[in-house]
Amino acid sequence: MFVIIKGAGDIASGIALRLRHAGFDIVMTDIERPTAIRRTVCFSQAIVNGFAVVEDVRARRAESAKDALDIIKDGEIAVLADERAECVGELKPDALVDAILAKKNLGTKITDAPVVIGVGPGFTAGEDCHAVVETQRGHYLGRVILEGRAAENTGVPGNIGGYTVERIIRAVKDGIFTPVCSIGDVVEAGQTVGYVDGEPVKCLIGGVLRGILPENTPVYKGMKSGDVDPRCELAHCFTVSDKALAVGGGVLEAVLRLSKGEKDNGKQR
Repeated sequence: MFVIIKGAGDIASGIALRLRHAGFDIVMTDIERPTAIRRTVCFSQAIVNGFAVVEDVRARRAESAKDALDIIKDGEIAVLADERAECVGELKPDALVDAILAKKNLGTKITDAPVVIGVGPGFTAGEDCHAVVETQRGHYLGRVILEGRAAENTGVPGNIGGYTVERIIRAVKDGIFTPVCSIGDVVEAGQTVGYVDGEPVKCLIGGVLRGILPENTPVYKGMKSGDVDPRCELAHCFTVSDKALAVGGGVLEAVLRLSKGEKDNGKQR
């Protein structure tokens, strides 16, 4: 079965990992200059570096839809710099997963593929997709929604090690971000981890730097630029998160259920 995933950030990569382990052929799309924070677990890095390895799965950058098909024949994930996912019309996947996580639908339609899955808020099952998968941490994380919507975005990151908003490193102004720390570094509260046009960007808590933007990334004031994990487990920097795996499991369930003919004019029987 062939699936296209829109987005190649950390949640989308967790989805891809689960689907690939289940034997699906995967093509992913992202922007030409990805802004993923957790770059060590993002297949979007294939666009930047030509290839990416997340845990035990390898991806390669594809230069065209035809190139993508050749890559998946080799048993790897293909990643296209295709911001509008124009390859969907050419490749005609069995399923389409919108995992851009824009908190709104940027153009996905229920007619884009036989099975269309929306990930997180911004989608309505039965209207613009066949199913929605919950992304909010808590009791319903990873659940498949066949009628209605996921929980609305609260703007508050999930609680990890007792911290929520404090975990996030944000740009202090518009400009160009330059990191001075690397993913996997142990940092202290108040430490400078980067600069925006010479102005220091500091972390609010101590822990291990689980993610940070690459050098020369254009940012706007308040943009998420890094992520500190207070549990200070280095292995967490290089493995897919519990949240990404839970969401990936929900997508896998939704694709399998819906591909078995449980759809009826876009609504669950």
